[in-house]
Amino acid sequence: MSEDEAKNLLVTALNLTEKDIEKLEIFSSLLLDFNIKYNLISKSTEKLIWSRHILDSAQLVKLYDSKSGSKLVDFGTGAGFPGLVLTIINKNPKFHVKLYEKSPVKRDFLNIIKKKFNLDVAIANNVYNEPIDADIIVSRAFKKIDQIIQISREIINKPHKIIILKGKNAEIEINNVSLGQNYSYKLKKSITDNDSKIIILDVR
Repeated sequence: MSEDEAKNLLVTALNLTEKDIEKLEIFSSLLLDFNIKYNLISKSTEKLIWSRHILDSAQLVKLYDSKSGSKLVDFGTGAGFPGLVLTIINKNPKFHVKLYEKSPVKRDFLNIIKKKFNLDVAIANNVYNEPIDADIIVSRAFKKIDQIIQISREIINKPHKIIILKGKNAEIEINNVSLGQNYSYKLKKSITDNDSKIIILDVR
């Protein structure tokens, strides 16, 4: 998928505005500049940043209610995928996002973007360091599904949604997880890759 195709889908499929695209262009440029010295994303994916990283992250906006006062956390956000992208395109000041990333270098980059766009986003080190108050968990390249579920069981004591971006083995992986009666899930096809899936878990 070309950069223009990815940008077109951001507008036509996800209803992003020209201003949103402009912000994401600035974010993309800063990320690529930073990536020259630091390994924020794989060098092999730099030319695919709009489809592989930005659109892949932004598509999650269709899977939760961003008009509410909900709290979203991103486990292992890395260079901001998907959580920072979702923050950049968020229009609701009552919708709160918190990014967890253990790498100091990546947290430095996240703070640069936070300052650049004056984003109301919290950035933290480790998901195990504190109780987490979240309505929505998102994760892209953090841990296996069973580990993410285990973390949510341990630190979130209320109903919540878990949204995980996965590859072609998503269905096999989720079927190998022992889910309790308070869990239900569905699989959604990614708009960036026919083989990739998004796992949506509802925890009651």
